[in-house]
Amino acid sequence: MKTILVTGASAGIGAACARTFLEAGWHVGCLARREDALRDMAQDHPNAVILPCDVTDPRAVEAAFDSFTTQAGRLDVLFNNAGSFGRAALIDELSHEEWHQVVDVNLHGMFNCARAAFARMRAQTPQGGRIINNGSISAHAPRALSVAYTTTKHAITGLTKSLSLDGRAFGIACGQIDIGNARTELLEGIIAANPQDAPPTMDVADVGRAVLHMAELPAEANVQFMTLMATTMPFIGRG
Repeated sequence: MKTILVTGASAGIGAACARTFLEAGWHVGCLARREDALRDMAQDHPNAVILPCDVTDPRAVEAAFDSFTTQAGRLDVLFNNAGSFGRAALIDELSHEEWHQVVDVNLHGMFNCARAAFARMRAQTPQGGRIINNGSISAHAPRALSVAYTTTKHAITGLTKSLSLDGRAFGIACGQIDIGNARTELLEGIIAANPQDAPPTMDVADVGRAVLHMAELPAEANVQFMTLMATTMPFIGRG
């Protein structure tokens, strides 16, 4: 049975992806801060491993990855998804504390999880695996009032490129999915608050199918970057 660990699995994109992999017969590590929300999402699925963890805590991350690999036997894929948008604000209205909160989750947290996955994929037999980082449309072009979020998502593109290069010697592939306007709980709340100015959206389940496609590729193939967005969103080019 193939194994994947999904961070931020209690809601939104992470929950949709965790459910997709469970339905596809994978052994799924479901990691997020809220154990009750993880259990509600997994609904006692026999292939789900519940991993309460704060991704900003390196020791807690190491313990969670150890727990999963002990139960699952190995780690084939990490979907490095946990993230935070933070408060929408101009840079001079954003406090240092708010900046650090976003950077701690979106950059340090993703580093902690990628580091833990890379180490286990390099040490396991057979060696190798796949890391899929959740970037964002903001990794191409910023949303308004998103200086902390956008800065961290550009940094994740650098993380993806570095891991893709450094992982070659160990059979570790790394790719990134940049997602625009999947209908998560957060986006549905924004739409409900502004029904006259609703943005184009797509079903969050489509994200799960896209990540599953990336994860199921043979070891010799890798989606380096995938952009998945609602069809009628404005075109966003890279670079």
